[in-house]
Amino acid sequence: MPSLNATTSTTNKTLGHPLNAWYVAAWDHEVTKDSLFARTVANRPLTLYRTDEGRPVALADACWHRLAPLSQGHRVGPDEVQCPYHGLRFNSAGRCTYMPAQKTINPSAMVPSFPVVERHRFVWVWLGEPTQADTSLVPDMHQMDSPDWAGDGSTLAVEANYQLLLDNLMDLTHEEFVHSGSIGQTELSESDFEVTHDERTVTVSRWMLDIEPPPFWLKNMRDKFPGFHGRVDRWQIIRFEAPSTIRIDVGVAKAGTGAPEGDRSQGVNGYVMNTITPHTDRSCHYFWAFMRDYRLDSQLITTQLKDGVTNVFGEDDTMLAAQQRAIDANPDYEFYSLNIDAGGMWVRRLIERMLAAEAPAGTAS
Repeated sequence: MPSLNATTSTTNKTLGHPLNAWYVAAWDHEVTKDSLFARTVANRPLTLYRTDEGRPVALADACWHRLAPLSQGHRVGPDEVQCPYHGLRFNSAGRCTYMPAQKTINPSAMVPSFPVVERHRFVWVWLGEPTQADTSLVPDMHQMDSPDWAGDGSTLAVEANYQLLLDNLMDLTHEEFVHSGSIGQTELSESDFEVTHDERTVTVSRWMLDIEPPPFWLKNMRDKFPGFHGRVDRWQIIRFEAPSTIRIDVGVAKAGTGAPEGDRSQGVNGYVMNTITPHTDRSCHYFWAFMRDYRLDSQLITTQLKDGVTNVFGEDDTMLAAQQRAIDANPDYEFYSLNIDAGGMWVRRLIERMLAAEAPAGTAS
């Protein structure tokens, strides 16, 4: 276990959001050819749509003329949007193609157009320096569209800074207290864990051996192995990828059958997929899914898992919103960190480095 022998404090309760990074703006099915989709990402209102060829586009949601929201307008032509106020039209590059009552188009008439990539069932947007928009930096969420995994997810609007949700996901000992009726158990806070990291990732690994399965995992074992009873080996391997994506490799297997050594054949394995997009400084969009590698053809299990995880995350949502309100009400109070916060502290450190790299020369991070 990481050795943080003394309780430490920090006034850095929440961090800003790097802009030279990929954030999910929407699920792929939310962005269409026929309509405009509004979404605020990192305090930047966007309008999203697809061209006639199906390519996703993200423009600033403010017309060049009088800043009317383009998302309230219409799709026109092969790749254009029309402002709802005075009818100006802009193509997918953000350049104005039509102005009412005049033949000459002002050459400065443009709105920002942001790099977009479609991957892992999501539409990702880059709000920072366009020349740095490297698609190889899109976080790995391959289980979302792999034929070896099945599942579904949703989006939560969380009234809390995105960093508080990252803290929540990097330390799952809170399950013992917040989710005691479903996935929580005392072994979570009693077990050792290991933290590793590099320049873009942080991994927290925890194994709980020879324990009673909590209700959620007992049901899943019985979905795959009808009539199962007995003790299990349980794992949680949390992998953060900067700036705000966390995949959690979770599951249980019959105790003593070799799961810690890599044999999970007598168990059930899931991936909790999480990517968090800042909305404002005090709210975020939480895109999540639960993917599994068993009974892939069962829509019933997919629906049951989605409903169950929705209830679990609803409990997190309530706690995080209350935490944000307490932070706002107590600006002079500090945060304190325990051993269990080691993974989250490394996440904060990586985000701080990204923010420092974006800071203008000569300014303090």
